[in-house]
Amino acid sequence: MHLVPADRADRRTIDGHRVCDAIAAIGEPGHVRTWADRFSLLADPKRLALLLALHQTGPLAVSDLAIATGMNDPAVSQALRLLRAAGVVEGEKEGRVVRYRVVDGEVRGLLEHCAADGG
Repeated sequence: MHLVPADRADRRTIDGHRVCDAIAAIGEPGHVRTWADRFSLLADPKRLALLLALHQTGPLAVSDLAIATGMNDPAVSQALRLLRAAGVVEGEKEGRVVRYRVVDGEVRGLLEHCAADGG
């Protein structure tokens, strides 16, 4: 039970080797926090709808995303600001139009699973 932190070492285990495997699987708290934050971005149905639309179609402007998702333009803009701040999407300006696309490879992989699932 070499992986058990000192503050938990005195607890009785049933399957000590599995406890060590579980601790190794969990990994560093910072890594867990990063993934939890990423999942929280995807947990909102409207943000997920935006990401799925962008993932399947490629770059889209705010107004087009609003029509596709049934959201209003300000709500789409706010969601995109959050996703952009998290490094999940980027906007490319073309004249007065900004088209957004998914740039986070790990999120793209998760979206691929969502899209392949068909709902």
